[in-house]
Amino acid sequence: MKVRVRLFAGLREVVGQREVTVDLSDGATIGDLKRVVEKRLPRLAPFLPALAYAVNEEFRPLEYQLSEGDEVALIPPISGGGQVFDVTHDPLDVAPLLEAVRTDRDGAVVLFCGTVRGENEGRKVLQLEYEAYASMAEKAMRQIGDEIVGRWPDVKVAMRHRLGKLAVGETSVVIAVATPHRAEGFEACRYAIERLKEIVPIWKKETWEGGEAWLEGHAVREEEREE
Repeated sequence: MKVRVRLFAGLREVVGQREVTVDLSDGATIGDLKRVVEKRLPRLAPFLPALAYAVNEEFRPLEYQLSEGDEVALIPPISGGGQVFDVTHDPLDVAPLLEAVRTDRDGAVVLFCGTVRGENEGRKVLQLEYEAYASMAEKAMRQIGDEIVGRWPDVKVAMRHRLGKLAVGETSVVIAVATPHRAEGFEACRYAIERLKEIVPIWKKETWEGGEAWLEGHAVREEEREE
């Protein structure tokens, strides 16, 4: 199937075109499109982690399934406005989020990176696995951004959460906050991560030597598995 990919602002200048047509397999998702674009237009690769994606003028998550003739817009961060609120299966890069929030008016940029630690409750952690209700999660993250701007009008915030299986040491969530003064930056960043834990539908499964569990749920040990 064919979809039209529209390019704006710096993306348009990098490619030298306002739109391109991309061939995809039936049932392809925005995530599949992203990988095809990265191969076909490698100069866009550094920008892709910070983009939002709109299909027929509606913002959609990477898991959204495309159809023949869809128009997919690659949406760069709006200057000085944050606008990065998403979940992804790709490894997290802090640079696009910092670039999304920082302006020349800001005297402080606060960055929070949540990482997978190798020990929890006295047991050796092997990996974490994150699952989300993706579209609702991104909506809730945008809500947090609106709440922050309501409390601290000069703050810009961006956040991205990783999904899938993560090894010890990998980054699971990044939150970037920019503001003219550092005190508000630290307060807003702390607010963002605490609210994310409260209202964003993302769950994690912990795997350790001899068992696993969705946290807050029932641990399934090896001896309990069906043969």
